[in-house]
Amino acid sequence: MAGIKRVKAERVKDVKVKITLKEIIKQKELIVLSLPFVLYVILFNYVPLAGWIMAFQQYKPKDGFWGSKFVGMDKFKFLFVNNADFIRVIRNTLAMGIINLVLSFVFAIGFALILNEVVHKGPKKLVQTVSYLPHFLSWIIVCGILQDVLSIDGGIINEILVKLHILDAPVNFFAFKGLFWWIVGFAHVWKETGWNSIIYLAAITAINPDLYEAASIDGAGRLRKMWNITLPGIKPTIFILLLMNIGNVLNSGFEIQYLLTNGLVQSVSQTIDIYVLKYGISQMDYSLGTAAGIFKSVVSIILIFLANSAAKRAGEERLF
Repeated sequence: MAGIKRVKAERVKDVKVKITLKEIIKQKELIVLSLPFVLYVILFNYVPLAGWIMAFQQYKPKDGFWGSKFVGMDKFKFLFVNNADFIRVIRNTLAMGIINLVLSFVFAIGFALILNEVVHKGPKKLVQTVSYLPHFLSWIIVCGILQDVLSIDGGIINEILVKLHILDAPVNFFAFKGLFWWIVGFAHVWKETGWNSIIYLAAITAINPDLYEAASIDGAGRLRKMWNITLPGIKPTIFILLLMNIGNVLNSGFEIQYLLTNGLVQSVSQTIDIYVLKYGISQMDYSLGTAAGIFKSVVSIILIFLANSAAKRAGEERLF
């Protein structure tokens, strides 16, 4: 035990490098190489945050930051006090974000596990290539495909359901509020599953092949190997990606909801981004749009910290 503690102490000692002038000079090449990236992040990610001041003003472009009237928290009060529209928008964004998160993870991991079991390289590469292609399509094209597939007039889904006698007559899927979130969720699955599986396939290749050989000798089948070797082997990757994506729950999308919405499903299709476009840009209330954007960013940061803290308590991989 004393030996183990000594080794751990030495490892900690190795990790904690004291920042000294000598150390900085020693790593000057790396520091110089990283400077452009640091400047890029500061310039394009942090400097624009100064614009958040608009959320506390009645901002008018002609008056600028310095001439616009300061209104304090009025814009936030407008968003959250007796504003059923914005509360409904938050509900829609959260619901679609969670559905996208769950479906994306389940399908990407499942696809990577199944693809990893394909022995022949030719068919495996063909399936991989075909599955990546939808990622490069714009949402405009994807929405067009969706409307054709789900069309009431000759859509393949309606044709199949009618021929199987599940439906008596074709239905307009885009007219049902209860289906809209799931249409958006499965559209994300169709578009991104192949692309999202890349990182899991890369993580699977890092698993020691000897583990699979030992499992085969013990009589383990493919499912047991997946459950006992592959999934535990990619668990750190799953947790890191999960933590990163939890912060994007409120980024549930804009294009697909905007393109597929209609008057019948408008109450379930509006997201925070569409709300910002509608009130912040179209009606030129930049202060209100900025306040909604700040709310989204703050909630995302809180979610990341909560998820990271939960992962830390559970002893799993975490971001920081």
